[in-house]
Amino acid sequence: MAANFDISRIRNIGLMAHIDAGKTTVTERILYFTGKSHRMGEVHDGEAQMDWMAQEKERGITITSAATTTYWKDHRVNIIDTPGHVDFTAEVERSLRVLDGTVALFCAVGGVQPQSETVWRQAVKYLVPRIAFINKMDRVGADFNGVVKEIKEELGANAVPVVIPIGEGEAFRGLIDLVDMKAIYYDDTADGIELREEAIPDDYAVRAREAEAVMIERISEQDDRLMGKFIEGETPGHEEVVSAMRKATIDGRIIPVLCGAAFKNKGVRRLLDAIIDYLPSPVDLPPVIGTHTESSRELLRHPHDGAPLAALAFKIMSDKHMGKLTYVRVYSGTLRSGEFVYNSTRDRRQRIGRLFLMHANKQQVIDELPAGNVGAVVGLSDTYTGDTICNMDHPIVLESIEFPAPVIDMAVKPVSRADRDKLGRALARLSEEDPTFTVKTHEETGEVIISGMGELHIEVIVDRLKREFNVGVEVGKPEVAYRETIIGPVEHDYRHVKQTGGHGQYAHVIMRIEPGEPGIGFRFENRVQGGRIPSQFIPAVERGIVDAMAEGPYAGCPMVDIKATILDGSFHEVDSSDQAFRVCARTGFREACKKAGLELLEPIMSVEVAAPEEYVGAVTSSLCSKRGKIGELENKAKVSIMRARVPLAEMFGYASELRTITSGRGEFTMHFENYEAVPFKLAEEIIEERKKKA
Repeated sequence: MAANFDISRIRNIGLMAHIDAGKTTVTERILYFTGKSHRMGEVHDGEAQMDWMAQEKERGITITSAATTTYWKDHRVNIIDTPGHVDFTAEVERSLRVLDGTVALFCAVGGVQPQSETVWRQAVKYLVPRIAFINKMDRVGADFNGVVKEIKEELGANAVPVVIPIGEGEAFRGLIDLVDMKAIYYDDTADGIELREEAIPDDYAVRAREAEAVMIERISEQDDRLMGKFIEGETPGHEEVVSAMRKATIDGRIIPVLCGAAFKNKGVRRLLDAIIDYLPSPVDLPPVIGTHTESSRELLRHPHDGAPLAALAFKIMSDKHMGKLTYVRVYSGTLRSGEFVYNSTRDRRQRIGRLFLMHANKQQVIDELPAGNVGAVVGLSDTYTGDTICNMDHPIVLESIEFPAPVIDMAVKPVSRADRDKLGRALARLSEEDPTFTVKTHEETGEVIISGMGELHIEVIVDRLKREFNVGVEVGKPEVAYRETIIGPVEHDYRHVKQTGGHGQYAHVIMRIEPGEPGIGFRFENRVQGGRIPSQFIPAVERGIVDAMAEGPYAGCPMVDIKATILDGSFHEVDSSDQAFRVCARTGFREACKKAGLELLEPIMSVEVAAPEEYVGAVTSSLCSKRGKIGELENKAKVSIMRARVPLAEMFGYASELRTITSGRGEFTMHFENYEAVPFKLAEEIIEERKKKA
């Protein structure tokens, strides 16, 4: 890879969408048309190059984000193909954190679906510029204008078509390019990749002019110079339109909309042109912001090869031949093989072993990775997802990546003694790769509990244990990851005194605990004055409370959404220590929680069910029987869409139930929304059941 490749000609893009909108198919076509591959792999045949895991090939879905680099019209395009299934939302989250732009795919029939909204919100959170591609225009029921309307209304986006389809469904045969005002036809030849550019047909002339006028008007609203021309009735040239559209897209004020049928190779090359024309290069975006490791002052890093190094590790992957692969995005400076770098997040000096450009699970060895690029590193054994890699002389910490907490637990145990050690190593490597997969050991029973984002997530993890790591495991039933919290505020005074001969233990803490805002986790505040508790013991107090929150006094579940304030206390010159204050805070906090009152929390899922109209009653009744709260109901082309909020505990096995009550014609998606209190009577039953198991 040439180190002097013009950074303004680099595009770091991702593809994001609801499951089955065609992300991987679009990526496969992009690789074919850019010359990266010489044959098109199909998802349904298990031959898609970007779906390289055995589980991906078998299930026909993307599980892990895959990266590749290709070229189009003198531009380097680094692509990350992300999963659509909500259980693997961490892959989308970490990808969006390091991308400069993204293509949001929508099915021409399904339109804006639940996971479409989720990934859209993630892109908005990270301020990632987007273009939209309406795929599957050749399917019966395709509705280009309907999907554009949904993008506007349901996502609140300023969606502006830059093409319109010639025909829809089985009649879909091409596009009208509104920027150049020409028709593009795709001939159904043996390989289906021939295209012709012709004049716009007469029967589309009026519609094309109207669509062009709307496009220019919408762009002009974002560009004063074009607005002047628009008012005077002048038609701006190609370069003016592209330039204005590009600026508005990068600023997030416009979403250009394209369409096609990727499986039939239609519209993909026009999409590639739009990626180059409208999505940003690294230099089009503001410099990345970080903080100094010691002073916490804000620092900027500009995307230049000669600037101080600043890179973010966004993905860890285990490779059976090379060990740990760390995927990085270089924001500034140049990463070189053989050099020493500084992990500022963990205060570790490490050496870069080898550098690679990735193509799914294949590697191309390179000597250096300049600013603006994405690659993989071997040698960063102490680096994890979200860590910053920088120069020792110019330390900086970049904003890390936030991930949702797991909502489902499962007990696993090794089949044999030989599997026991292998299980520990395998789980450690898998949790390194996936921040939403956690492992803990029950203190009393010694049982190993794995936690993830859903049944499919856990199922894939167990499958990988058996296949990749050759570990024989027995698994329990999936269980809900309950949490607990306090009901009201309380102040509590606790004194820890222990005399054992020699130095004793003394610590005294007065604390106030109160419920926090949902989602805050834990907040700690120190209001001790006058040295009543020396400052060196305050961190021990906080650690003691965190210890206690790991297993709450009500149901033994982790505690969340609590604010603890240390008000006062006392210490002893000889008998006080970190350990004494840690024990004092832990015990005092547990006592305070019992005084405050406790409640059990359960994960609530946002569920969307799509089924033919005649099954609405059966589906609604089923959801209500699961303590579900029905929200919206809408109809799309004789299919009813029901949205509800349902406790996760009630949703196990729902796929089979839905198939039964809809004669196999219904489908559903769900994602975690929030934690809510379990009704008291049910909470008591759950706790009693947990005690029996323990």
